[in-house]
Formats: sequence, structure tokens, C-alpha cells
Amino acid sequence: MLTIPQPLAPDDDGSADAAVASALSAFQAGTASAADVLPAISRARLLVPVVALLTESEIGDHGLKQEKESEMALPKLVGKDGREAVLAFTGTEALKMWRPDARPIQATGPQVCQAARQESAAAVVIDVAGPIPFVIEGGMLHALAAIEDVKRDPSALDNLAEAVPGITVTKIGDAAPRRRWFRRKRA
Repeated sequence: MLTIPQPLAPDDDGSADAAVASALSAFQAGTASAADVLPAISRARLLVPVVALLTESEIGDHGLKQEKESEMALPKLVGKDGREAVLAFTGTEALKMWRPDARPIQATGPQVCQAARQESAAAVVIDVAGPIPFVIEGGMLHALAAIEDVKRDPSALDNLAEAVPGITVTKIGDAAPRRRWFRRKRA
């Protein structure tokens, strides 16, 4: 039986996360780099849109075409070069600017990046219609997705090292027993 997942934040009012909004504003102003935005996104709640797609229709008693069956779908953006991107939004206002009929699903930044990778998308586009669009792609997409992967499988760090050229992955495990480098002389 399917279950509806619990929202990340049941009392969420749909506002953009203050740290993400601040980081994006600084990025737009040129006082911050993309690397400064990513930590805020990695800790924030984002909204992923779902839209209803008509899968079957019929002619009703009144002679008009009407919905018979529909499905909810995750829309993807397709660039001029054919690459696909998953959409995410910082808040409901940004989502409404893109498509007022879309419904928001809460997800963390790493969860959105993991979904993009699973959908074979090349990027995540945040706030595509504004106020400040931002793209996560390449190595940063893989790195943020790996945050979510490692929660389920610690060996995912090895996969990240293989997937992103030039990245160094260090594992910090249990500390070795402490050794004394000197002995105290007893008087």
C-alpha cells in the first residue's frame, strides 16, 4: 500500500529560506560566488513542482470534452541543446511565477540533486522564472546528490570520487587509540 510521506516541515508557510535568499541576492550582486550559494542550498528546504497531466478524456453528457483520468508528473526543463533539468523553487511565490497550477512537494537540496541524477537530468534549475535563477550542474550536482546517497550507503563516497574528476574524498572513521608520546616521571 502506498503511503503519503510526511512533509519535512509541517508548519512550512512556503516562504523562501532566508539564508538561500540572502546567498542568491549576493550571487546576483556579484559579491558571492556559486560556491557561496551551495552550502545554503544544501541545508534548505526547496519546493519541487508536480503538475497534473491528462492521460484520458471523454465526451460528457453535455457534449464537452472532460477529464477521465490524469496523473501527477514531475516536469523537466529541456534546453536548446537537449539536456534536461529538474526544477526546484525556493518558495511558493517563485513557484507561482513559473506556473500557478503546480503543486509543491518539499525536498532538501541534496534530495532534489539526487532526483535529478536518477532522472538522468544534467542540472537542477532553481527559480527558473525568478526572482534569481540559479543552476546546479556537473560536479556540484553529483556532490550534493552524494550527501543524500551517503545517508543510505556509506560507499557512495567512492562513487563520487569516480564520477567527478579532480575531486578528493576523505573518509574520517573511528579515531585510532590515543598513544602517549611521552611518559610522566613520578617523583
